[in-house]
Amino acid sequence: MTAPLTRRAAAGVLAGALAPVLAGCTGGKGSAGPRETAATADPALQKLLTRHAAALLRRDRQAFLADVDPRATRYHAAQQRMFDDIADVPLAAWSYRLVRTGAFPLPASAGAAGTARTAAEVELSYRLRGYDAKPVVATAYLTFTHRAGHWYVAADDDGNAAGKRTAVQLWDQGKVTVVRGTHSLVLGLAGTTALRGHAADADRAVPRVQRAWGRAGWPGTVVVEAPKTLDQLGALLAADPGDYRDIAAVTTGELGGRAAAPADRVLLNPAAFGRLSAFGRQVVLTHETTHVATRLATTSRTPLWISEGFADWVAYRESGRSAPEIAPELAQDVAAGHVPAALPANADFRPTAPALPQAYEGGWLANRMIADQWSPAALTAVYRAAGTGTPLDTVLRSHLHLSLAAFTARWRTYVQQELG
Repeated sequence: MTAPLTRRAAAGVLAGALAPVLAGCTGGKGSAGPRETAATADPALQKLLTRHAAALLRRDRQAFLADVDPRATRYHAAQQRMFDDIADVPLAAWSYRLVRTGAFPLPASAGAAGTARTAAEVELSYRLRGYDAKPVVATAYLTFTHRAGHWYVAADDDGNAAGKRTAVQLWDQGKVTVVRGTHSLVLGLAGTTALRGHAADADRAVPRVQRAWGRAGWPGTVVVEAPKTLDQLGALLAADPGDYRDIAAVTTGELGGRAAAPADRVLLNPAAFGRLSAFGRQVVLTHETTHVATRLATTSRTPLWISEGFADWVAYRESGRSAPEIAPELAQDVAAGHVPAALPANADFRPTAPALPQAYEGGWLANRMIADQWSPAALTAVYRAAGTGTPLDTVLRSHLHLSLAAFTARWRTYVQQELG
């Protein structure tokens, strides 16, 4: 649900998009251990996880590694690196909750003599100090070993052999550098200079979003994660990296509409983002920050032409650019006599959709039309109402006094006027 780099070629920019993601870790493979052992294993495993999380939070390396199986040499080494790589991340909370055990297959070769193994689904929850009002929640599938009366964490990658596409965290990929801005926190694997630039762009984005959307319902800050490679971005999203090759940025987080909506992260694609002009980078981060601000008002019922078009409207609102500069692909279609017959459908916003640029541009023009011909307040009211489950035709009649069919006809005329 993002726009390709070519979409803003004429203006030298690209706006990323909302991508609802629940970040996870890895799972198991093979034949499951006996379910009857769970009753005795569960309390001990939860106690282990609680102790393990507390050791990480208080930066007690020895205690943290004491819970990792010393015979699992590769995993033990990986956990040492992770403990060091996360050191500068300002964690306010970190906890694990054991969800279930014994339900996930393990490799047939698992376990040496005298060692019992079990797999478990675990919920990881963490918050960043000063930035997260709600936690980020991720699912992990961990393997535990039991030997000589002691449980250990032994693996988190058995699921790879099962072909599962699972997500990792930034600190699983390398040393995290932290840059703090006035309204932003940037976590990155790249150099400090680049991260400071991201923080500066994010700091400029927040006031622009506040002027358009308001201050209520979001913290007025944004957390940006900057991996070094496209493959790392794909791992963070648990997605095929190729689908995001030309995507400059993605906002993660479940669709909200409720107080329990989790914290958002803006993830940057270093290659695509790096090819943008200074103006383009600012547009992208303003667009993504808008998604952060509107999260609680955005649900699965919100049409993507509204949520994506609104984010673009905020990003371009103060740019001074003309409509053909901002919507070059749709302008080209209009010049050739091809005016869209309907508002963009949700399917038109898939990363691989053939007319993805036109979907974004059409959504932007629909939002711009509401703000121009009614008012910015009417636009935000339509946005909020669209996520409530009220039929869109009813929303438009209530706030704009037009049916969906009449609004669509008016939008088609507006597209022709602005781009023709």
